[in-house]
Amino acid sequence: MLNFLTYLINGLSLGSIYAIIALGYTMVYGIAKMLNFAHGDVIMIGSYLIYTGMITWGMHPVPAILLAVVGCTILGITTEKIAYKPLRGAGSSLAVLITAIGVSYFLQNLSLLIFTANPKSFTSVVGWEGVSLFGGELKIQGVTIVTIIVSLLVLAVLQFFINRTKQGQAMIAVSEDKGAASLMGINVNRTISLTFAIGSGLAAIAGALLCSAYPNLTPYTGAMPGIKAFVAAVLGGIGSIPGAMIGGLLLGVIESLSKRYISTQLSDAIVFSILIIVLLIRPTGLLGKKIQEKV
Repeated sequence: MLNFLTYLINGLSLGSIYAIIALGYTMVYGIAKMLNFAHGDVIMIGSYLIYTGMITWGMHPVPAILLAVVGCTILGITTEKIAYKPLRGAGSSLAVLITAIGVSYFLQNLSLLIFTANPKSFTSVVGWEGVSLFGGELKIQGVTIVTIIVSLLVLAVLQFFINRTKQGQAMIAVSEDKGAASLMGINVNRTISLTFAIGSGLAAIAGALLCSAYPNLTPYTGAMPGIKAFVAAVLGGIGSIPGAMIGGLLLGVIESLSKRYISTQLSDAIVFSILIIVLLIRPTGLLGKKIQEKV
């Protein structure tokens, strides 16, 4: 029973990381109607910024994370302006998708040139060792607890921002109809740039938590977590913020329990198989809404 609780809690921690990454995917898709497959590589860039701040410059973890958030935010806005904005009126989402893949490879190869392919040993940003329960038989690491708490705080702040602020309401309007939002005086370009900024800032936070739990940093660190977070966003209903959270947590728990009770080698296949089954039953995901297109 205690082993099951251990793997369940670890799954919730991993799922919380997926959820934070998935929030970036789901916000960009919900508002800009595009899939930013370079999002996983923004996580990697944020992790390298934290590593550089802490190891090379001797910074405390908090300012190092703030540095990464600012750096990834600037990266997200710059990428949107240079790579995605010129294609906004292309009419086909394929051009944007190919561009996103190109940006992903560009960021990976740029990191290879700067940091080389040698793995870096990442120092955890969480100094708390954690707690022991049941007389020390159940040990919960500090980074596990912090990751779960941070993900819930991020969800709460995002929900408040979207539903209670003027910029959040502008995002909802743009997601519904860009043309109508523009006629109502909303700056669509600025709203989409803000969406990329928020998503990229969250990627830096996810990178800090991911590399703290799995301290092995390479230029490909964000690739697989980025793909799994996209799966989580689709599972929960892409475009839905609570859906991204639920999808991420479910994905993390399924992956963790699959590795423990079925097979480490087959865990990824099980995760993707469950996604296929869910989409066959509910194509819009768990909390996704069916969109009626006007003809």
